[in-house]
Amino acid sequence: MDLELKDVSEMLNVSESTVRLWLAEGKIPAYYINNTYRFNRMEIENWVMKGKKEAERRASAEAIPAESASQGGSKQYSLYRALHRGGILNNLEGETKEEIIRNAVERIATPLNLDPEFVGDLLLDREALQPTALNNGLAIPHTRDFLLKDHYDVVTIAFLKKPIDYGALDGKPVDILFFLFASDDKKHLNLLAKIAHLSSQEESLRLLRKHPSKEQLLEFVKGWEAHIKA
Repeated sequence: MDLELKDVSEMLNVSESTVRLWLAEGKIPAYYINNTYRFNRMEIENWVMKGKKEAERRASAEAIPAESASQGGSKQYSLYRALHRGGILNNLEGETKEEIIRNAVERIATPLNLDPEFVGDLLLDREALQPTALNNGLAIPHTRDFLLKDHYDVVTIAFLKKPIDYGALDGKPVDILFFLFASDDKKHLNLLAKIAHLSSQEESLRLLRKHPSKEQLLEFVKGWEAHIKA
């Protein structure tokens, strides 16, 4: 799916001028056709997961118009709400990526009125295109399709019984998975960017390594989201 500049601006919650700055500096994947920039959704998604966005976001935070924070509205606590609808899976077992994903989906899909086998196939298809691992032992399994018909999103965290190889860029094994199910493109990339940002913070990583309860995690995420741009 092709995106326009304003789409990328909205999805990543930065100003259009910030996106133009990234374009001028060659820091965001895009192509130029008919005198306008276009963006490939999958390329932007992969760019976010590789962590190429957040360093620039921190450096350019002052470039985001003040009004954008007040417009955050439904996006400001989007991760908190998605985690609230989802949950936590502790000591998830599996020796391979496929086993882990299949075992997790057996517990995640049914409450969402989804078919576990079908969802597992979609998640593995996405992994075959490019691993969804971040750095620091985390990954964000998600699909290219939007399976949730209602206007809400779900994130479920799985803490693995033992780390597995996941094809991460930093070469580290993965032991924490954020299973992401969004209802549309904008929400999907917004949550993807937030999880990537969260996973880059030392305080967040310390908490996650303790395998917090759902209540502890929600309290932390709500406070964290209150202090970032939507």
